[in-house]
Amino acid sequence: MPKKKALSNSSQERLDLLYENVRGVIEQARENIYKKANFEVLQGYWHIGRYIVEDEQSGDARAAKGSALVKKLASKLQGEYGSGFSYSNVKKMKQFYIAFPKGSALRSELSWTHYRILMRIGEEKSREFYITEAIAERWGTRTLERAIGNKLYERTLLAQQTPGDVVDLVHEVKINEGEPDFSPQDFIKDPYNLAFTGIVPGSKLYEKDLEQALMDSLQDFVMELGKGFAFVRRQYRISLEGDHWYIDLVFYNYLLKCFLLIDLKTKKLTHQDIGQMDFYVRFFEKEVRQQNDNPTIGLILCADKNNQMAKYTLLEESETIFASQYQLYLPSEEALQDKLLEEKERLELEQRLDSDQAES
Repeated sequence: MPKKKALSNSSQERLDLLYENVRGVIEQARENIYKKANFEVLQGYWHIGRYIVEDEQSGDARAAKGSALVKKLASKLQGEYGSGFSYSNVKKMKQFYIAFPKGSALRSELSWTHYRILMRIGEEKSREFYITEAIAERWGTRTLERAIGNKLYERTLLAQQTPGDVVDLVHEVKINEGEPDFSPQDFIKDPYNLAFTGIVPGSKLYEKDLEQALMDSLQDFVMELGKGFAFVRRQYRISLEGDHWYIDLVFYNYLLKCFLLIDLKTKKLTHQDIGQMDFYVRFFEKEVRQQNDNPTIGLILCADKNNQMAKYTLLEESETIFASQYQLYLPSEEALQDKLLEEKERLELEQRLDSDQAES
């Protein structure tokens, strides 16, 4: 039930508040009815799929006869209940049951169209990842399709460098004395994929063009950044004694409870870029950060970088300043799998070395 708002003495204000309270009840009731109706539809389709699968498993010559039987079943259903029970849709109901054999796992937050998209994913962990994210971020079906097409699962797994069983593959919530414990490293990726901007790889690119392209595709960029990010401002001005500097993009993360400052570089990272970001972060810490905010994060998005340089700059020890490359193309699934295998082997080697050192 929506929270009731207090009435005031003015007749007009009382009417307005009464209207808002009643309107809230109506809207909440409509939403509840939609969710319940949507879930009933999902369960109905799931049970239809279950009956078909169980019938096929009990019969002979299952594949050929089963297909013919489903066609006849669909024809009868369509004649009585309409086009929603076409042969194509009834086949999807069968696939629905096969993909999600546990009916108790169905989620009322997702529509039939969501599940039709999710059924295309063969790997169970990948499906669970997209289900979790779609519900948490309230993705529409277009956003879900875009995330799958951009291989968000594979790239998130690679960025977090945690091959294996992970409950929440975007940012696993670590519990410490009952409170969620996030660190900036859980949220920063390397590389970031900006293929959604439509910028042709290899073309001459200025920082202002990249910034505008990100603003034109802000929803995609927020999705690429990850959970909890909200856009604050572009070209945030810092003025000191008549001199002015401009931070390209500023975001706030409600999970980390901190600002994220982004500086765009269309060339190779330099130590001057790192120093500039250090200045931005220090300014925000003194002048903008509120008492309840966590330390500001600075992210330099660059076209290229020298990883060895990090050993001789504050990037090596800093927990709040990062440099990540961006890509203007979507890597192939094979390339992602190869990279995941490399990271898994690297992590296993590091674990062995740590174990050997501990024993010695």
